[in-house]
Amino acid sequence: MEPLGEVWVVAPSDEQSAVSNAISLRHPLRVRERKRRQLAVSGTPTDCVYVALNHVLEQRPALCVSGINHGANLGDDVMYSGTVAAAIEATLCDIPSMAFSLAGYGSRNFDNTVDHVVRLAQSFLERSVPRNVFLNVNFPPDVQPDTIVTPTKLGRRNYGRVVVEKKDPRNKAYFWLGGSELGFDDIPGSDCNAVAEGSISVTPVVLDLTHYNFMREMSEWPCFGSSTRQDADGD
Repeated sequence: MEPLGEVWVVAPSDEQSAVSNAISLRHPLRVRERKRRQLAVSGTPTDCVYVALNHVLEQRPALCVSGINHGANLGDDVMYSGTVAAAIEATLCDIPSMAFSLAGYGSRNFDNTVDHVVRLAQSFLERSVPRNVFLNVNFPPDVQPDTIVTPTKLGRRNYGRVVVEKKDPRNKAYFWLGGSELGFDDIPGSDCNAVAEGSISVTPVVLDLTHYNFMREMSEWPCFGSSTRQDADGD
């Protein structure tokens, strides 16, 4: 982000995958300065944005960028992702926000994502974005400088629903949740399809989860609307 302006980093001190929009209300946070304008917070990504906007920064930032991290955040991952949650928190505070993820782990690096990230952020800053909308960006594992950037919609990822029961040394049960990724629904135009085809997906995500068409249909149910009653004498 340095080509675009002054950068402040306010990031979790520990790995925070799948914490969603959790915010720490029942225990204190520690904030440690690692370098100039680089702070580590002993909390969630949402905590980091909250601390940054309400304590660290003296003025509102022009842009909040979350990531880039190992592991894709595609489709319904946005409901669980800590990376996406930071962008959501900033969006709720009317700060233009973007979340960046790389669909790969291990030895994969982010060198080839840098120019793409800067160009996307610059384009985002130069344009008017609707309120309550942020961009969720996912890079394919083998992203290159000339990789195509594609506007997409959210797809649907499939995971194994696993609960593994173990016993601790005192013979008490404990559980590990989550299973491996099984694939995704083949939905043309989705972020899952785009990344699988080697493109960079850019999905505009809106925070209003209301299903307006069904709300109008639901308003016709007999349990809604005005009610009538009869007086004791039947009038």
